This record gives sequence, structure tokens and C-alpha cells, in this order.
Amino acid sequence: MTSSRERIRFYSNREEPYGCFSNFSHHGFELDGASWPTSEHYFQAQKFAGREYAERIRRAPNPMEAARLGRVRDVPLRPDWDQVKNESMRRAVWQKFKTHPELQAVLLATGDAEIIEAAPNDAYWGAGADGRGRNELGKILMEVRDKLRAEASSRT
Repeated sequence: MTSSRERIRFYSNREEPYGCFSNFSHHGFELDGASWPTSEHYFQAQKFAGREYAERIRRAPNPMEAARLGRVRDVPLRPDWDQVKNESMRRAVWQKFKTHPELQAVLLATGDAEIIEAAPNDAYWGAGADGRGRNELGKILMEVRDKLRAEASSRT
């Protein structure tokens, strides 16, 4: 049985209208007592939370550099990273969309479409090269959409 559910794919932050779903989109927010230029900055820094290296990532000039710094393995990851990485991403994505009403509108306008990060080199956060990846970022975006929708309906 196949689903007729619409699928929305995104990858680059330069793609309209869904580039804002990318962690590289330039939509900053405040979280954990600091200002974050992008959700990529926040996510990568969380790998080293509580250490000076996290601040270096937060101050990175762009999300590509934040990602590069976050992938450095000369500095050890926090020991619980595998247990907290999804929640770290969830917190960043939620705060980004709560901070920017224009992004909320784009996300809510997707209705009940499946949102897929079409990242060819990432089968965890995205769909991977073969399209069968875990798509964890897409799932988080759909969770955030549901939560925003629930909040909106509770206010009416």
C-alpha cells in the first residue's frame, strides 16, 4: 500500500520556500542564556556543552564553519552525546521557529506533508543518498509543526 501523502524535500538554505528548514538558514535565536546565529551553531556547540570549545563554535562566522568545528574530533564529544543529540536538535529547531513567526507560517503551511531533509551524505538527520535514511531532522520539523498547530488551536 502506498501513501498519497505529499512529500516536501529540502536541503539548501537557499531553496525557496523551504530553505528556512535547513539548520544553515540565517535565523538566530536565544537559548540557554546565549544568542545563536543559526540552529547549526547551537547543535554543533552542544556536542561540547560546558567547555570553552562550545563558545568557539557559537562565535563561528557562519554555519559551515560551525559544522566544521563540530566535526573536529581532537576535542572529545560530551560522553552522553548519543543520548542527547536528538533532544539538542529538537530544542534548537523549536526555538528557531518560536522566535520567527514568518518561519512558523512556512512550516504550518506544509499541512500534513511529510518533510524530508534530502541530504545525500547524511542518512541519520536526512534521507541519505538512497532516500532510505532516518530523516531525523524531517521528523523533528514535523513534531515542531504539530506542537505549533496545537498551541495555535489552544489559543482559539
